[in-house]
Amino acid sequence: MARVDYYNDPNAPKANSIAVAVSAFIQDDDGRILMIRRTDNDLYAIPGGQLELGETLAQAAVREVREETGIECEVTGVIGLYSNPNHVIAYDDGEVRQEFSICFRASALSGTLATSSESREVIWVKADALCSLNIHPAIRLRISHATSNRDNVYYT
Repeated sequence: MARVDYYNDPNAPKANSIAVAVSAFIQDDDGRILMIRRTDNDLYAIPGGQLELGETLAQAAVREVREETGIECEVTGVIGLYSNPNHVIAYDDGEVRQEFSICFRASALSGTLATSSESREVIWVKADALCSLNIHPAIRLRISHATSNRDNVYYT
């Protein structure tokens, strides 16, 4: 399913749904960040997706990382809670979702990088190379919060 993200856009369609989503910020021992290139909008992002019935938020983050990247991880903290009503995601089936996402910090445990139906590319990226990637501003914000060593959880 294709999607279009609208961010602080006065011409964005009005949201008609909300869903709980999670994402995970993971760095390796060299400080590189685990990133995917999404199949639905061709943008680079940290791995993440929607909470499924019967799982905790942390379990959803671990599952999404595994499904999208091939990497097993463990959640180690919370970076932020993101619910900006000016960030809506329009899907080609007519759903327009208001963002609601919990971004976790996680550590890679094992695995081999692998793409999926949701990720056309999976890479470890040096922080100074992020500027060359096409990343949505909402994901850049999460990465900025994760790398700034904040003492508190961000929330909107």
